[in-house]
Amino acid sequence: MITEAAVMEALKRVKDRDLNQSVVETGGIREVKVKEGNVSIKIALAKTGTAEQMEVQQEIVQVIKGEGANSVGLRFEELTKEELAKLGGVKEPAFQGPAILAPNSKTTFIAVTSGKGGVGKSTVSVNLATTLARLGKNVGIIDADIYGFSVPDMMGIEERPKVISDRIYPVERFGVKVISMGFFVEDNAPVIWRGPMLGKMLNQFFTEVEWGDLDYLVLDLPPGTGDVALDLHTMLPHSKEILVTTPHATAAFVAARAGTMAIKTHHEILGVVENMAYFESKVTGEKEFVFGTGGGERLTEELKTELLGQIPLGQPEMNKDDFAPSIYQADHPIGDIYAQIAKRVIEKTNK
Repeated sequence: MITEAAVMEALKRVKDRDLNQSVVETGGIREVKVKEGNVSIKIALAKTGTAEQMEVQQEIVQVIKGEGANSVGLRFEELTKEELAKLGGVKEPAFQGPAILAPNSKTTFIAVTSGKGGVGKSTVSVNLATTLARLGKNVGIIDADIYGFSVPDMMGIEERPKVISDRIYPVERFGVKVISMGFFVEDNAPVIWRGPMLGKMLNQFFTEVEWGDLDYLVLDLPPGTGDVALDLHTMLPHSKEILVTTPHATAAFVAARAGTMAIKTHHEILGVVENMAYFESKVTGEKEFVFGTGGGERLTEELKTELLGQIPLGQPEMNKDDFAPSIYQADHPIGDIYAQIAKRVIEKTNK
């Protein structure tokens, strides 16, 4: 006939999965009752309601019945905080995903977004990325505007990423590592995938690309609040965001939706960039406010953030030997504005 002593001895072979110690060693055996071959046990585990608890439950029933019990009744509760502290606490499982997404990753994700297209979001993305690199930071950029990819052309990139042993090595230009959907389509073909396929492609940009150690990964998001933006908000729970708008009231109004989504998904808004803020004549120096005024200020007030910079209409100097149609050099007046924006981003992210 099975006894309480035999039950306790048998339980020494059963481990609490979260503590890697036997349930006897942890002090988790609260009560053992044996009556006419029927065993009742009250037991405390580090965690309850988990798959690991189910494993322990099945193992205990098997072990105790192996000792001759007719039936085994189990009740579970959790070890107290004090007990867990004495036992060294619960060992959290190692992160299984890509290193860049690990909780201890030093990479800061900066999502550049807008409410509508045509406001210069990609121009802001590539110039922010190249300026951060110019300031000595390790930077990558993902062209996540899958339907309207433009980063490779804007940066003057003609080569493709290398694939070695099923790993993708991004193209590097101006000190920035670049991945874009544009690298994986032929002859500027349109992308007609639906949401799930897009999400899978974006996931590959994180899991299968050798980014190395980055300080910043800039994400050029598609405009609005569609599938791609939602997928990225889910993948990157700790992303920062920069909203791009023009001074026009409608652009700022629509951009506020993207900002509201960022807030609802617990992302931090770094600030607003007002693009196409004015046109400055090289002849007279006078400023003309082609798209109106005040859009950036209104957006910052609504989202309770700051205006990082106002960028005028302009065109980078063309260099045939180092062609990049959208990248401003450091000595260009607009390049200097981007430098001030990048320095403020560095300050706000404590890099």
